[in-house]
Amino acid sequence: MRDIYANIAAVPALAPAVQASAAQGTAIDLNGAGGVAFVVNTGAVAGSGDFGLTLQESDSGTSGWTVVAPAQIDSNAPATLAADATYRLGYRGWKRYVRLSVTKAGGTSIIAGAAAVFVPLTRPAA
Repeated sequence: MRDIYANIAAVPALAPAVQASAAQGTAIDLNGAGGVAFVVNTGAVAGSGDFGLTLQESDSGTSGWTVVAPAQIDSNAPATLAADATYRLGYRGWKRYVRLSVTKAGGTSIIAGAAAVFVPLTRPAA
């Protein structure tokens, strides 16, 4: 049987909402995780919205957030997000905390939400 259910855990990374400005998602604690990927869903884009995605990392999860180097991100997301699309971003870094960052270069708004899917070191995942 092909089953990954017991080998992955999912947590909210960015609450689904209309994003009219840049936004940062929830800090994801990677302690006890073997890897993490973010799955982002977009909805309508209004007013020629020019929004993008990146990841930020931190040692503490509360401060010191820095943009993750492009070499440490695997992604199929274009520079400008399209409406009604799904994108994946994988993190290859070493910091304990990582979060999704929605960037805005122009336009009015985008509807977006995301989940972080990670491989826990202790299985089965709860």
